[in-house]
Amino acid sequence: MSNAHFADVNGQHLFYSVHGTGKPLILLHGGINPDSFGSNLAELAKGRQVIAPHLQAHGRTPDTDRPLRSETMGDDVAALIGHLNLGKTDVMGYSLGSGVALQTAIHHPDVVDRLVLVSAAMRQDGFYPEGVAAFKQLEAKAVTLGPGVKASPLGQAYPDVDWTNLFRKVGDLTKRPFDLSADVAKLQARTLLVFADADAIRPEHMMEFWKALAGGQRDAGIDGSLRPANELAILPNTTHYTLPVQSMLSEIVERFLGAALKAVG
Repeated sequence: MSNAHFADVNGQHLFYSVHGTGKPLILLHGGINPDSFGSNLAELAKGRQVIAPHLQAHGRTPDTDRPLRSETMGDDVAALIGHLNLGKTDVMGYSLGSGVALQTAIHHPDVVDRLVLVSAAMRQDGFYPEGVAAFKQLEAKAVTLGPGVKASPLGQAYPDVDWTNLFRKVGDLTKRPFDLSADVAKLQARTLLVFADADAIRPEHMMEFWKALAGGQRDAGIDGSLRPANELAILPNTTHYTLPVQSMLSEIVERFLGAALKAVG
């Protein structure tokens, strides 16, 4: 793999791949699958440099004795940005990766320019109750889920991953209550929220998140001059699980990030 790299940052031997050229975008995958974005990675790399790390214990990044926490993985991302001397850069994450991206923006605002959160929750109750219940069962089910993934094409692509351990650690992370509402209201990065119309996130919570970013407060006016700085997109005929590979995603993200490039130019 010609674009495969490792960075020793924050106590982690962090794998990352680099695609394309131009303004950098840190792209953070969802839980379990480091290839969550499918062909959208290549689409995004047509107009910019996409840097795609594998988060702790995922893909080609080995695990450590540290528990999986969005905050510490956010620290890893900030350390990688510093290691690569990127300065202030765009960060995008999906699902588990959106939580990491959000923590990066909260705790390291100096390294995040624009922020794209794909299927993100700012509180645990933002997920449907059945989803929260499933999170709480994940650790116990790891012993059966792990071998199943190990035998799958994903497992064959990443033979060094301890899948049972990964499910246990992801379960330990996702079962924990969290509430980032106050932090979201103080975000400095201009932010794009992206959801599916049949997401794992409750629609009521989508609107709460949007309002926490000062969205949905008033009519934007005929000329649009009163619209909020942040943006919201809800993709039709899409689920939480198809959202990262939905072709519309890269188009929407590129329009949001590309607007910043045009403003600079």
